[in-house]
Parts: sequence; C-alpha cells; structure tokens
Amino acid sequence: MTIYNFSAGPAVLPKPVLEKAQSEFLDYRGSGMSVMELSHRSSLFDDIIKKAEALLRELMGIPDNYKVLFLQGGASLQFSMVPLNLAQGKKALYANTGSWSKKAISAAKALENVEVEVIASSEADNFTYIPTITEDMIDQEAAYLHITTNNTIVGTAYQSIPKAGKVPIVADMSSNILANDYKVEDFGIIYAGAQKNIGPAGLTVVIIRDDLIGLCPVAEPMLDYKIQADNDSLYNTPPTFAIYIAKLVFEWLQEKGGVPGILKEDQEKAGLLYEAIANSALFKSPVREDSRSITNIPFVTGDAELDKKFNAEALAAGFQNLKGHRSVGGMRASLYNAFPKQGVRDLIAFMEAFEKENGGA
Repeated sequence: MTIYNFSAGPAVLPKPVLEKAQSEFLDYRGSGMSVMELSHRSSLFDDIIKKAEALLRELMGIPDNYKVLFLQGGASLQFSMVPLNLAQGKKALYANTGSWSKKAISAAKALENVEVEVIASSEADNFTYIPTITEDMIDQEAAYLHITTNNTIVGTAYQSIPKAGKVPIVADMSSNILANDYKVEDFGIIYAGAQKNIGPAGLTVVIIRDDLIGLCPVAEPMLDYKIQADNDSLYNTPPTFAIYIAKLVFEWLQEKGGVPGILKEDQEKAGLLYEAIANSALFKSPVREDSRSITNIPFVTGDAELDKKFNAEALAAGFQNLKGHRSVGGMRASLYNAFPKQGVRDLIAFMEAFEKENGGA
C-alpha cells in the first residue's frame, strides 16, 4: 500500500533528499564522521551553512541588504523576538487571520513596553478569509505590520501583500515559504519554521533587512538579532543537521526549476483538488474563494460523523494525517512542495468512491 503524508508539519520531505542524506549519514565527504557529528566550527560545516544561505538567496532573490539567519526556537519564538527587537516603546500592528496570528498577538501583548493594535481580523467569520488592509489603515509611526502569509489550520493565504507605506511588513511565512511568488523586498522581516517546505523541525529561518537590526536594546543575547547577525548564526551551536537537510532541499528545488518551477507544480496540485471539491455534491471548501491557500486545503462534508468516517477510512487506505486540526475538524490536505501530484490524484479517486458510497447527490 502506498502511503501519502498530508501532515501540516513536520511534513513530507523530497525522497531524493532523504536518499542523499542516507548515503552521507555515516561518512560525510570522506570525513569518517556523520553530518550530525560535525563541529559547527569545522570547515565541512562552514561549507554547508554558507552554501545553504547562498542557495536560499538565489531561490528567493534575497537582496544584499538582508541578512539570512539560521536560528532555533521555531517560528513561535519569533512571536517574541520581533517585538523585542523592533517595537519596544512603540506600537506594533497585527492582522488576525488565525491561530498563529493570535499567538503572535498574545506574545507581543505580554511585553510591557509594546503597544499592540489589531487593525484587521477575520475571526468573526471563523477565519474563512483574508481581511483587506489598505495603507490608510496603517499608522505610519508604527514599528511594523505583522501578517501570517498562509494559515495552515484554516487554509487561507494572502494572494497579494498589503501596501504599508514606510512601515515594514513582518511575515510569518512558515507554511508557504518557497511556494509563493512574493518579493522579499516587500517585507522587512520574513521568518519561517523549517518543518513544512525547508527541512526537519528544529530550524527557523529569519530573513531581515539590515536597517531593522539593532533598533532596540535586547537584554537576552539569544533573542537579539544583532548578536545573531554579527555571529553569522553561530553565536551558539546551530541545528547543524537541520541546516544540512535544508541545503539538500534547496539543491532539489534548484533542480525543479526553482520557486517558479515548484510553484507551477503546487498550483496544479491544488487546482486538481479544488476542482474535485467544486464538482462534488458531498465535499465543500469552508474558505472564501479569493483567500484560498494552495498549500493547506481544508474540506468538509458538513456532517461531523461523516467526516469522522471519511478520516478513518482514508487512514486505513494509506492517506496519513488528513484529519483536520482539532480546532476546526473536517479534513485538511497539506500539499507542500515535496508532496507528489499522484497523491492528489489518488486522494480524489478515494473521495469520489467515498461519495458514491455515502450518499453524494
């Protein structure tokens, strides 16, 4: 039985990457050591981290006036790092589009000297769309505007990035980094947990414009962007194996035609599933059409017991991790870059068979 992993994260990795890592696992480049055993100060790892950064810069078109940091703590640590480094004694603006936005807002509010203002929210409608943000809504004296570009739980995504005037946009891009056509220069900071489109859990990528580094005094060295940037992400031992896997994923992406090539594939995969849902009399998308993610696609029958039955039968058929997040229920297909198109085709065939057997009109 073929197993398809629809997990929202940690997520499916490219098979060629896993095979390459397997081949080098016990002896990296004739060193007699595993990659996991390499000193982060060694020439071998220095080559890995430098190549990983160079590849990411090429893939995303990162300008020279941005630093790339390889950190730890997950994207969730950035919920605190961003306001600590940018907004002490200032106002921070947020768009509330789902669970992760709410956590970012909560983390900023926990800081005594940061004023938080939520300028747009879709919470009243269960986060089923991305609210409009116009420049006139944005206080030009604010430290930043924070958005979550793709919301894994509810399946929404920004189709275009708001215009914020002189206010830098900070983006949690964890679930659609390297799977979109956004321009880095439209952001002040991009951060992303690696475990969806980059590599294994444990690595967090931060892309930060130079002029946003060192704005506020940060008493905690590990949380200071300036210290991390000054030390080239080596202030302490970084997640070496995760950075190595990220490098392999970046190489794989290059071979796939870079971001334009993989984005075309992602759009095709999502298009197949959205079309199947639209043509179904049983399954429906809870997300407004103009806000739909191509990365995380929720769908429901409208009957919680029928959803439960579908999830159980899908799991038995090899469709792993299709069950929707506990906060929303239903089903969710996470179609990250490494997820195969055949898996989408097979899921659609399974959905059609289930609908035929369970009363689709």
